[in-house]
Amino acid sequence: MSQRHQFSEVSLPLFESDEVVISQAIPEGKLPSYIADHRQRLRARFLSGGADAMPDYELLELVLFRAIPRRDVKPLTRDLFNKFNYFNGVITAAPERLLEVKGVGEAVICELKIVAATAQRLARSRV
Repeated sequence: MSQRHQFSEVSLPLFESDEVVISQAIPEGKLPSYIADHRQRLRARFLSGGADAMPDYELLELVLFRAIPRRDVKPLTRDLFNKFNYFNGVITAAPERLLEVKGVGEAVICELKIVAATAQRLARSRV
């Protein structure tokens, strides 16, 4: 015999003042799967296609993954691009200016400066 499934719908907000809050309990210290999967997908795309397979903001996300291993770095990436406009602007920004962006600390600055130093060294050796 077949069983009937019943579904219920949540009404959608009609106006900005109407709010529908949907929350899902995530154990403390554990990343939601979409964040962990996002990191895995970006790494796989980078490894298979290199930097040319990714836009600048995703390349910056890869750098920030190392500095901030357990937090979604998309909002920080967006904030950095809003302030410094492009990848090179973020990488070469002065530490004092980077600290003006909420979420930037010593670990982020260190990773960004490692990338900048590496790029400079590569540029020198190819001349």
